[in-house]
Amino acid sequence: SDSPAVTAAAERQCFLFPLCSQMELKKLAREGYWTTSHSLRAQAYHQIIQHIPCRLVTPDSLVYRDVAIRLFGKQNVSSHPLPEFLEGCFMPTYCLTREGITAVKKILICIGNLFPDITYCPILPAIVTLLLHYSEDEAQCFDNVSHLIACNDSHISYIDQSFLAHKASCMTFGDLANKHCPTAHRLIASASENVSEVYSEWLTWLFGELPFDYAIRILDVYLLEGQKVLYRIALALLRQYKLLVTSRELEVTDIKGDLQAFMQNIREHMTVDKLLERAFGIRLFSRKEIWLLQMANRKALLEKGITMVQRRQSFHLAVDMLKFSSTIVTAQEMRIIWSWIPERFSLFPPVLLFSTSDDGYSLQRYSDICKIIPNGSDFYGGTSSFFGTGECFVFSVRPEMERYEWVFIKKPELTKAVPRSPCQHSSSLSSHTDISSSPNGKVRLSPFLAIRHFLLPSKTASMFMSGTQEGIIIGGGGGQALCIDADLLHGRTEHCETFDNPPLCEENFQVQLLEVWGFQNA
Repeated sequence: SDSPAVTAAAERQCFLFPLCSQMELKKLAREGYWTTSHSLRAQAYHQIIQHIPCRLVTPDSLVYRDVAIRLFGKQNVSSHPLPEFLEGCFMPTYCLTREGITAVKKILICIGNLFPDITYCPILPAIVTLLLHYSEDEAQCFDNVSHLIACNDSHISYIDQSFLAHKASCMTFGDLANKHCPTAHRLIASASENVSEVYSEWLTWLFGELPFDYAIRILDVYLLEGQKVLYRIALALLRQYKLLVTSRELEVTDIKGDLQAFMQNIREHMTVDKLLERAFGIRLFSRKEIWLLQMANRKALLEKGITMVQRRQSFHLAVDMLKFSSTIVTAQEMRIIWSWIPERFSLFPPVLLFSTSDDGYSLQRYSDICKIIPNGSDFYGGTSSFFGTGECFVFSVRPEMERYEWVFIKKPELTKAVPRSPCQHSSSLSSHTDISSSPNGKVRLSPFLAIRHFLLPSKTASMFMSGTQEGIIIGGGGGQALCIDADLLHGRTEHCETFDNPPLCEENFQVQLLEVWGFQNA
């Protein structure tokens, strides 16, 4: 129990809560200020949550008491099934007593009764369980959870409430892992048949696998900063996991089980303070940009047939190891390559669009079949016109698989950030002046890496790909990452400024076979 001195300090702090700025509260949460007292954290949680903007009609503690009496009366809670939106979801207990576990079930059943629009919500049991530890009773816990569910703040989000939203968040985490944890991402792609399935567990890593004292510190910052902070922490965990795997020098055979064991034994590898320190050292996109990325992923899921009302779906493997067939790469190599492209595209299985063995050595035939030319570009014009975005990359498969991304992904400081001004909306300005910078003046990458978000030091920095009557070019500036002639028979590879890559093979080579892979979303 708290000492009188600590309790008095907690009461003073909570009394001052309305006077604290949002930045001051974030600082207190990140530094673990509320760990000094159970009552301090309990009061802080309640006041923070009650200040979250939410829908006008949001069920509160009084509604809960009425509904609980109507639903349960004197019946045993075990006779009532949990809501369907929790089917197959992990149910952590976090040291609750039998009575506490019963209270969690009652709260979840009442949520299912009062929030009928929720169709899938795997994070909810953990949030309810953690908040119950710091609530006066189950009615107050319900009240607080209701505020999180009904939050209508356009700048922050808390709880995904459909399989579509949940899956889009998982895909967004996969995109972020691909960018911020490339070596860990490659390890997962190599060791797992389905990368998406591994990333679908990312929220369970935080709220389920980690010990209680870690989970509660994550909840501290989550209540103030929303879902974005969970991305940061999961990325920090993924980076630490890769360090562990590298130090063990052992082959990973069960990546999901290995990650689960790592999370459960996190104390052996890093303290919670170090975890949060590393998490907040990761520079992510803005909330708006993450939202745009989630919307793009949601659109891809809708195109795949996922709906708002369905509860969950078993996905087919994007790269089917048994059915995949290529003359150039193995299914395992293609699995890794496919994991490098954005999640909204890798959601669909690879399709062989063109092969010189079937379609002949003809650039015209290649262009007709692949239809890769963007609007407004003349593939066979007299001069080359480069197109593409910073999501483009070049790679080599053997002797080692290596990916070379746009140079500004690794070195964003090379771009020049300028503040937005009203005149930037003028149509007379070059698209290269529309860039994005963070409040501290540092360059921030756009999630889609369109060059309009950057003031680039030279045109060679965005020479992604081009095609003329003379052949195909990928990458430019000081050389070309890949250049193939119009007969699709001879090529050249050099270092280029766009991707900062070494030659991908012998500089001059003869094409034995060329395959072009894409995807079909309908």
